[in-house]
Amino acid sequence: QVQLVESGGGLVQSGGSLKLSCAASGRTFADDAMGWFRQAPGKEREFVAAIRWTTTYYADSVRGRFTISKDDANTMVLQMNNLKPEDTAVYHCAADSSFAQLRTLTTLDYWGQGTQVTVSS
Repeated sequence: QVQLVESGGGLVQSGGSLKLSCAASGRTFADDAMGWFRQAPGKEREFVAAIRWTTTYYADSVRGRFTISKDDANTMVLQMNNLKPEDTAVYHCAADSSFAQLRTLTTLDYWGQGTQVTVSS
């Protein structure tokens, strides 16, 4: 059974940093696109970042502040620096066979339950 489990969320002041991790299990994700999306209360899902092999892609709202990487085939990390109150949301990790579909959140093969990130002003 495939599972994606996020960790590392929490409460941080504006300008601070957090590191999110995503641990995938059930099969190898070496060749899949993996990434993050977030959802704030009352808002639609928003793409954050994605990675496939050495290719990365970021939403304009986080480019230059967030860095996505993979420690191994099934472990992904999102380093978030210079956090802003508007970054407050539940952050979900996701995986899909299509990098394009993950970037646009068109369909997602797998996703996790999410971890809360709260940035205070």
